[in-house]
Amino acid sequence: MSDYDLDAGPDPATFAAAEPEDPAPETPVYAVGIGPGNPEFLTPRGERAIRDADVLVGFETVVEFVADLTDADLLTCGYKDEAAALETFAERVAAGERGTAVLMGDPNHSGYQFLGKVDDAADRPVRVVPGISSLQVAASRARTPMEDSEFVTLHKSGDLTDDLDRLRAAVGDRHLLVLPRPFDLMPGDVAAELLDAGADPSLSALVLERLTHDDESITRTTLGSLTEHAGGSGPESTPFSDLSVLAIRR
Repeated sequence: MSDYDLDAGPDPATFAAAEPEDPAPETPVYAVGIGPGNPEFLTPRGERAIRDADVLVGFETVVEFVADLTDADLLTCGYKDEAAALETFAERVAAGERGTAVLMGDPNHSGYQFLGKVDDAADRPVRVVPGISSLQVAASRARTPMEDSEFVTLHKSGDLTDDLDRLRAAVGDRHLLVLPRPFDLMPGDVAAELLDAGADPSLSALVLERLTHDDESITRTTLGSLTEHAGGSGPESTPFSDLSVLAIRR
């Protein structure tokens, strides 16, 4: 497995997007988007790939949502030990076991860095099973049609300059749908970035938290008011959770 320095490169997301999938893999590894966490939003195809696996790998907070759906061995990890977990996963897949990686939401929305690492580690083609994402639910709740919106994920490691530039260029002309990065680029920090770029402080802003869960909440405010929560880099510096989506209506 390659070593990645997400500040210097290579970015594993680039590896994941290097070429199209094998159109007809015989024994693929599956990369399943489990949805926003509510099991009712897990697709039947994704559930089957989880249920039929011999070994499952993913971040602990993601695996917890689907652990009861499978008898597979669970390889859970965090950022510090993901390389070791993926190495073990790859060894077991190479030995003939059925492997599935699980990612929050839809792997196509913020999951490409982990997907790239699975791609790199596995000795088989990887087939993505898209999922319902919190982004899609947020677009519905905020009534911001995807075709009229600029979507940017900040929920990744590495340099975010280009992503923030896209938001600055689109604010006011298109709806914005943003996945913040806990906890240094939360909704208040994004709002401050946009006001510095000349955005109208009266633009409608919604912070949508824990979408589809029993404790789902939506804070309706303005871009200007949201900047009151800018600054800081820890959970104590923001009133919003790490399961947030920011929607800014044009």
